Amino acid sequence: MRVPDPTPAFTGSIPHIYATHLVPIIFEPYAADLAARVARQRPARVLELAAGTGVVTRALAHALPAEVEIVATDLSAAMLDQAAATPTHRPVEWQQADAQQLPFPDGAFDVVVCQFGVMLFPERLLAYAEAHRVLRPGGHLIFNVWDRVEENDFTDTVVQAIRPLMREDRVPFLIRIPHGYHDPTVIRAELARGGFIRPAAIATVTARSRADSPHLPAMALCQGTPTYAELEERGPGTVQDATERASVAMAARYGSGAVEGKLQALVVTVPQADHVSSG
Repeated sequence: MRVPDPTPAFTGSIPHIYATHLVPIIFEPYAADLAARVARQRPARVLELAAGTGVVTRALAHALPAEVEIVATDLSAAMLDQAAATPTHRPVEWQQADAQQLPFPDGAFDVVVCQFGVMLFPERLLAYAEAHRVLRPGGHLIFNVWDRVEENDFTDTVVQAIRPLMREDRVPFLIRIPHGYHDPTVIRAELARGGFIRPAAIATVTARSRADSPHLPAMALCQGTPTYAELEERGPGTVQDATERASVAMAARYGSGAVEGKLQALVVTVPQADHVSSG
């Protein structure tokens, strides 16, 4: 039986580094893509899960008409505080909520959207079942997940550089969770078990990651994700050592100036049935 990973902690300095450095390097291209897909559904009410520091929320606020209600949720109060600190050009409702136990009535939303969050849920089937429950008949669940780490240049380079500093008996966080859920067969099977009886469309979407220096992706991935905790438990100075090793590896592969690399993700769109059984 699978033992779920505990929910990764995004606390301390992580939300600030995440928002300041990691978001522009790897998340912004996919936020625009996801917001455009949501807009094509012409929703009246949208629920965002695992909103993090709000990169998709802000993209949705720009892409959707002003009358569309956006409710952005995350389990982490620290991440939501960081998100709310950056203004949106129109009102957004920020609410702390567990995707596995949503505080909303049945059929309350036209679209449920989640950017790079479903991999973090300890019990994805519960989250899918909750998304299914709060969607109206004919609505859509739209989310993305990272492809294999080897298809994502900066993360692959950093992981290879810092792995000697990490526990040998456990797969690193970045491989295990963010890049650990990319098999379309598994995704479709879990969606079906969560209640989605109509088939999911899964598209592979590539993008480019850019940063002004090789140090920025190294710092963002080592210190702006739960990798920080994995490194910190290895002893004093390990976080800094890892960041320096990753910076050297990035410079060796991409040069010492502005750097650019490949990103690759899967975007999943699954429709709710037109008539939802009450069970």
